[in-house]
Order: sequence, then structure tokens, then C-alpha cells
Amino acid sequence: MKTNLKLALLQMDCQWEDRTANLKHADSLLNLVDADLVVLPEMFATGFSMQPERVAESMSGPSVEWMQQEAAKRQIALVGSLAIRELVNESTCCFNRLVFAFPDGKICWYDKRHLFRMGGENEHYQPGAERLVVEYLGWRICPLVCYDLRFPVWSRNGDDYDLLLYMANWPAPRRKVWNTLLEARAIENLCYVAGVNRVGKDPLTTYVGDSVIVDYKGNPIAQAEQRREGGIELVSAGSSSALIALQVGEAVVQAQLDLEALRAFRTKFPAHLDADAFRLE
Repeated sequence: MKTNLKLALLQMDCQWEDRTANLKHADSLLNLVDADLVVLPEMFATGFSMQPERVAESMSGPSVEWMQQEAAKRQIALVGSLAIRELVNESTCCFNRLVFAFPDGKICWYDKRHLFRMGGENEHYQPGAERLVVEYLGWRICPLVCYDLRFPVWSRNGDDYDLLLYMANWPAPRRKVWNTLLEARAIENLCYVAGVNRVGKDPLTTYVGDSVIVDYKGNPIAQAEQRREGGIELVSAGSSSALIALQVGEAVVQAQLDLEALRAFRTKFPAHLDADAFRLE
């Protein structure tokens, strides 16, 4: 168990539908990281492609294998989502699947529940049905994907997790929504929240990152902000967080999270005990 968890977010550019280039680039970014848990953007290996017949791979494919190998080699947990293809009731289905790779080579996964219909995602991928909470180094972690952020019922904390993760391809025109909702999820769920977003362009839109780690009071403790001239503004919070500047728009956002401080706050301010009961259908 580690009461102080070192978390890193890889805010990276993704080459369109070029798995080889993206895995190579992610590997180079990992060399800059000193963390227990590293989070990659949504569909980091291909970009947010609506051509799963061209980019989706199996769970024994090269991207999952790469995640397992890197997690084991670096003795970290590595998280990111991929376009995955598998047989379901003798039919081929594709999922936007979040994979959580442990240092011992084991994996677990979560299929994105809320598919972005405005981009046609619901026409090409199948939605997930179950939320995932992972236990790692004594931390309870709930990893979700992009559009899930807009649906607070799905992320509702029944005192069953400490850290909420979001990985995204969140477009620049809606950056205010991204920043606002990440802080809201931290406040309403009394937990740490981390959101990692990509930068760069794809055939449809532009991404500016805004990756951030937020504490249980809704305060950003480490973040990457886009400057007008296209660089990165580096922000840190004392000795427990840092940013490493890379190419234009890219950054490694790092912070150390304190489980004892989180538990003390939840004991002092147990708003979760007054939450309305509900059941997910």
C-alpha cells in the first residue's frame, strides 16, 4: 500500500491511424515519467477513428501487448483506451475499451459507456454496461472515458473509489466544459480527479489538451495550459508536482496524491452520507 501515489498524465499528440508511430512516441514520453500510475489519452494508438474495421485490434494485438510490456518493464500501472474488436455471440463487435495494465502483466478493462453520438461513435462501437473500480497500491480507482464525463450519475461515488480518471479526445471548442466538469466531479464525489486529453489535430477537429489533476476540493494541483503562441505554460504545486515541457502542446503532468489527507477530509466533511439512493439500470 502507498498512501502517496505518484500519478502522471501523458498529454500527447496522436498521429492519425498510425499505431506504430503512436506507440513509439508514447514509449519516448514514458522515459520522462517518475510515477506509479501513468494515464494515456483516449484511443492513443490510433486517434479517435470511426473506422474500426481499419484500426481495431484484438485483446492479443500489438497495443495491448505493448501496454503489458511497458507496465512490466517500468513497474508501473499503465492506462489508456483502444479500439478493440472481439466476438460477442458469434458477431464481431468493436469497443472503445479502456485497458488497465498492472506491473505484473495482468490487465482489466472497461468499455466506454457513453458513446459520442454527435461524432457517430454509437454507429461504430458498442457501449459498455459495467463500471470498473480497480484496486492498486491501496487506492481504489475508477477509470472512465471522455464523453462519460458529462454524466454524473455514472461516476457517482458511493464511497467505493478514491481517484476518478478520465482519458479523452476532447475538442478545443468545448474546453470550458471539460475544465468545469472535471472540477465538479471532484467536488461532488469527494475524490481526486485526473483528466488527460490529447493535443494536435485530426481530420475533424483540434485539441488543446488542458490535462489536469484536481484535488478533492476541486482545486487543480497540476495542469497544462495552452499559451496563445501555442506553447505550454508550466504549473506546479510545491515539491509534490511538476510539468515537463515537450513538443508544442505536449506535456507530462505529474502530481503526488495523498490518501490520508483525502480520508481525513471525507471524515470531516462526509457529504456522501447524505447522498440520495439510486440504482443504475
